[in-house]
Amino acid sequence: QVQLQESGGGSVQSGGSLRLSCAAYSSFYCMGWFRQAPGKEREGVAAIDTDGRTTYADSVKGRFTISRDNAKFTVYLQMNSLKPDDTATYYCAADEGRGGSCPRVDRFRYWNKGTQVTVSS
Repeated sequence: QVQLQESGGGSVQSGGSLRLSCAAYSSFYCMGWFRQAPGKEREGVAAIDTDGRTTYADSVKGRFTISRDNAKFTVYLQMNSLKPDDTATYYCAADEGRGGSCPRVDRFRYWNKGTQVTVSS
């Protein structure tokens, strides 16, 4: 079973920042985050491959930054200018990739239990 150790969720006021971290126990070509709020569908947030190529949801572009430390098998999500609409459970996800590319992050093969991010107005 794939183990992903996530940390960094919490509560913050609108306009604030949080940083999520997720450490895997082995290397994955694709790592990223998706989120799900109550009553809403799963939404891909951001993803990054081992070459540093990134993708972002339109809703977070310019506010969130994904990065990774390949030596530590760790991915980070820096979230700035947070809004109440960002409130959700955030899931770290990983995938081996296929043919040198990553699937949509909300379809990654492995994910953990999630961490809550709450943004108050």
